[in-house]
Amino acid sequence: MPDRTVTLPTADHGPVTLPEPSWCTGHESVPGDLRVDILHQGPDVELTFHGHVIATASLIQSPFAERFSRNVGVSLSLLGETCDPAGVDEFAAALVAHATDLRHLARQLAVILGGGQ
Repeated sequence: MPDRTVTLPTADHGPVTLPEPSWCTGHESVPGDLRVDILHQGPDVELTFHGHVIATASLIQSPFAERFSRNVGVSLSLLGETCDPAGVDEFAAALVAHATDLRHLARQLAVILGGGQ
């Protein structure tokens, strides 16, 4: 099944048409965006602790990146929190519980990159 295509306005290259991966949830563009700013992003997986989102993870790709890799990867955003020893243990337990979500993203990325599994 071929990927979709999307055409996005850019300030430096005009309309840019490119393949859009099936996992991409769409694009937000604003006037002045450059071609290098184009980002494919999958849905966020929210990791929560004590009712707060502590991190999000998602598939991403910057197909025209100049300073970073153009390969598909997983973006992982982690927010800090100060905890006592019991809180640190609870935090670790929450991370273990969310490891399944992260492993799913790792396997999805491996398939996308041709590594199987």
